[in-house]
Amino acid sequence: MTKFDKQYWDLKYEKNKTGWDIGYISTPIKTYINQLTNKNLKILIPGAGNSYEAEYLHENNFNKVRVIDIAFQPLLNLKKRFPDFPEKDLINMNFFSHEDKYDLILEQTFFCALDPSLREAYVNKMYNLLNDGGKIVGLLFDFELTKQGPPFGGNIIEYIQLFYAKFEVRVLERCYNSIKPRDGRELFFIFEKK
Repeated sequence: MTKFDKQYWDLKYEKNKTGWDIGYISTPIKTYINQLTNKNLKILIPGAGNSYEAEYLHENNFNKVRVIDIAFQPLLNLKKRFPDFPEKDLINMNFFSHEDKYDLILEQTFFCALDPSLREAYVNKMYNLLNDGGKIVGLLFDFELTKQGPPFGGNIIEYIQLFYAKFEVRVLERCYNSIKPRDGRELFFIFEKK
């Protein structure tokens, strides 16, 4: 078993060792969603966990939202909390095996949970999953990248170098509305597919 396989994440949820789970949608993501006017966007939330973002989107009449997680329990948790969430949009699989096209992908603690050796593959997969002009929007941690993790950190320069070949950096800045425990350690970003 490694830190990054299905068994590892299933065990985290079974033992309720989910310190990253704040129990509600994070303020920066909620603020971004609140300004969206097109309710027909096809949206993906990878590594969704308990996916309060998906619940919030559905409550606000976004009806093309899919969540993917390698662990099964968080998908059950979402279905329990929000029975109306369509089962066909709860996808239990490895993100890197998923095939489809989306207008928007929301990033909330997925990137930081991946082994840093997968970062280039993440960028390529995001690029392939997005429609032309599609966007990845969300949060990236802003602290030193070490071998300790997850979560794994990084900084603005690393992120620009990683994404710039395939994405226009529309926004990448210190998050002004992080939750208290993450204040000063998050970057809000909007990357648009080139």
